[in-house]
Amino acid sequence: MFHKIPKLSHWLIPILFVSLCPLALIAQEKQEKKAEKSASTETVTGCLQKGDAPGGFSITGEDGKIWGLYSTSVKLDQHLGHKVTVTGSRTHESKAEEKKEGQVEKASSKQEYADLDVTSLKMVSDSCK
Repeated sequence: MFHKIPKLSHWLIPILFVSLCPLALIAQEKQEKKAEKSASTETVTGCLQKGDAPGGFSITGEDGKIWGLYSTSVKLDQHLGHKVTVTGSRTHESKAEEKKEGQVEKASSKQEYADLDVTSLKMVSDSCK
């Protein structure tokens, strides 16, 4: 009876390994998708202005969305009142993004769409028109 256990283990270990590999791959794929979603890059063109928070900045995109801006590498204060194109990572979405299907966004709503960690800035014009 005991001589059958080693023979069984030679088959059991590979079978367990092969059956668990797909689960590991699925988990890895889900984690990669989550990382891509959280670090999505956005490009927004609009007028750079002072934000509501002290030292904060905001930009209203050409699509009407208001973005809160911050950066440790780009000097945003040098471009206040300029039309600029900023590129960066989306870091936070507001509750306005979680609207239920069928609801219409109010045009007069001044709620911030999301925060953007700016990594690059290109000045389009020295004035907003």
